[in-house]
Amino acid sequence: MKSMLFVCLGNICRSPTAKAVFDARLSRAGLVIETDSAGTTGYHAGSAPDPRAQRIARQWGLDLSAERARVVVPDDFERFDAIFVMDRSNLRDLEAIRPAESACRLDLVMSLAPDYGVDEVPDPYYGGVDGFQRVIDMLEAAAEQLVEELSASRR
Repeated sequence: MKSMLFVCLGNICRSPTAKAVFDARLSRAGLVIETDSAGTTGYHAGSAPDPRAQRIARQWGLDLSAERARVVVPDDFERFDAIFVMDRSNLRDLEAIRPAESACRLDLVMSLAPDYGVDEVPDPYYGGVDGFQRVIDMLEAAAEQLVEELSASRR
């Protein structure tokens, strides 16, 4: 795998956080993989991540400040080897625009960490700070599993 895209609804909470979490894990493991994040809607296109997401991410040593929301485009299915979405609604939205010839892996991000016990990353936008912390914890578990798999396959 050489490239991954993380997708949520508006690209201001979960997917930029996922990009930062995976970037940090991949970097610590010495793995070079291109990552990006996007949303299925353009509600927040061009906006920075939610201030709550940025604040909680900083507490985990992650910096989201350079990220800007964008919408998924059909070319993303060619540009990325894998697209990981946060929930089933995102998955349905992307399946609807996925080009028929695309070989890109399209899956729920939590499929990477089945032992975590959930398959969707809940949207923390309308909740409190605890929701943002839970999102990072879930994404850390998924990133850890992916890094283990990728590291093992390179041995």
